Amino acid sequence: MNTSRVILDQVTKSFSGHDVIKGVSLEVKKGELVVFVGPSGCGKSTLLRLIAGLETPTSGRIEIAGENVTYAHPSKRGVAMVFQSYALYPHMTVEDNIGFALRIKGMPRAEIKLKVRAVAETLQLGHLLHRLPKALSGGQRQRVAIGRAMVREPDVFLFDEPLSNLDASLRGQMRVEIAGLHARLGATSVYVTHDQVEAMTLADKIVVLNGGRIEQAGPPMELYRRPANLFVATFIGSPGMNILPVTLAGADRDQVTVNTTQGPITLPRVNARVVAGAEASLGLRPESLSLTTAGQGQLSGYVNLIERLGGETFAYVALKGFEAPPIIVRLDGEVDLRVHDEVHLAIDGQRAHLFGADGLALGHAPDTKERD
Repeated sequence: MNTSRVILDQVTKSFSGHDVIKGVSLEVKKGELVVFVGPSGCGKSTLLRLIAGLETPTSGRIEIAGENVTYAHPSKRGVAMVFQSYALYPHMTVEDNIGFALRIKGMPRAEIKLKVRAVAETLQLGHLLHRLPKALSGGQRQRVAIGRAMVREPDVFLFDEPLSNLDASLRGQMRVEIAGLHARLGATSVYVTHDQVEAMTLADKIVVLNGGRIEQAGPPMELYRRPANLFVATFIGSPGMNILPVTLAGADRDQVTVNTTQGPITLPRVNARVVAGAEASLGLRPESLSLTTAGQGQLSGYVNLIERLGGETFAYVALKGFEAPPIIVRLDGEVDLRVHDEVHLAIDGQRAHLFGADGLALGHAPDTKERD
């Protein structure tokens, strides 16, 4: 049975002896939209090209829709790819661009016309079928590129940073359109991006890559709330998680205490063994910190930058006695705050994270809050 799944089994890829993909195993389920994220050079585009058949694995197995396609030609994989550049034929109309692959296959012209018009209506391109690409906006051109993939009715859609050439407002618009399209089609899709917002808003599952390996894979909010290590904690989220050096002081059944240069901080007990005296890192999301009065908070410092974004404000606070970079605090947009103000910060312990010296999460506080 054609399940439209994608399975990677210990896939590796080397170029001139340099390992780029280092044993990646992953399942993309039928109907899932899986997003690959990671820093430049992490291997996300290479992994997508391996799925597409544009690169050949050094070792491992790739399966699409129940078939072993590890060494199959791209045309035999049942995939359609949307690239960063639109790559439209400038002398062809929208209609001809969308239907080009069907013409190459020798499909009857009348059938092509029906399929192209159905796809064009889905993408709100029906009124533009007779225009040339030069008469289209960037967002419209990208929709044509998506239509060219859709009309082939592939088992799997592959997107390689399709929105990175658009300006901010068009990216936002196209993000909404792609999300709506995925919801309507329920197509299995793999999407590569460097954009945090795209990943968090589009993905059913995010795969965080680093150095050719998977650091963590799961639903967006799972990675946000429960990062497996420091890399994921600082990479997922915008702004990223604040990280402070601490020393573990000990724990009992209900709580754990860490020592900082501003004194001890007590947090809800994490589900991990705590070794007194061990170095660790305390992770705090910007929204897990709030302003409080002197003597009531666990941290204090001075504001050295304020970003007012309308509905919310980000305050950058240099903590007293810490050599770490200023921490970022998310506040209400109308907060009365100025640069150089002294502030005192309270920590929401239920949202705090602890990481060991090896960078791995030491566990998480019991999730007692409803945060859907």
